[in-house]
Amino acid sequence: MNKFVAYMKSPEWSPYVAGAGLGVVTIIALVLSNALLPAPTLVGASGAYENLVAPVGLALDPNNLYFKTIMPAGITWSVLVLFGIFLGGLASALLSGTFKWRKLPDKQWTEIFGSSVAKRWIIVFLAAALLEYAAGIAGGCTSGLAISGGVVLAPASFIFIAGMFASGIVTALAIYRKRY
Repeated sequence: MNKFVAYMKSPEWSPYVAGAGLGVVTIIALVLSNALLPAPTLVGASGAYENLVAPVGLALDPNNLYFKTIMPAGITWSVLVLFGIFLGGLASALLSGTFKWRKLPDKQWTEIFGSSVAKRWIIVFLAAALLEYAAGIAGGCTSGLAISGGVVLAPASFIFIAGMFASGIVTALAIYRKRY
C-alpha cells in the first residue's frame, strides 16, 4: 500500500498507467452520463466554455440560434467534466508537492518568447481563443475527438490523432528551431 501511495504522489506517471487511467475514467464518465442524462455525452472540454458563455451570448442576442438550439447555456455535463479536470489537476499538484504560483513558466518560454508577462498573456489568450473557435467549427476539441473517439474505436479519431501529432511536430520545429 505504501508503494501505491508513493506512486500516486510522484510528479510523473508512466504514460501507460496514465493512459489506462484516462481510459477507465472516460468509460466511467460515459456510463454515468448515460445513466444520468437522456443521451450519453462524450468527454471533451471545449463545449464547456461555450456553455458558460452562452448566457452572455443570449443576453446580447436572444434570437441567436446557436445558443438557443445547438449549445445549451449553463451548467452542463461538459462544465462538470471541466471542473473535475481542474480539481484533479490541483489534487495531483498538491499530492506531488509540485503546486506553485508563477508568472512565467520556465527557461524554455523566456528563451523563445522573452520575459514579458504581458506578451505571454496576449499570446496565450489569442491562442486559446483561436483554439476554441477552431474546436467550435470542428464540432469538438482534441480530447473530445481523440479520447472519446478512441474509446469507441472511431476511425476518424485515429486519423485525427495522427494529424494532430504530425502538425504538432511541424509547429514545434518551426517555433523552437531544433533548440529543444
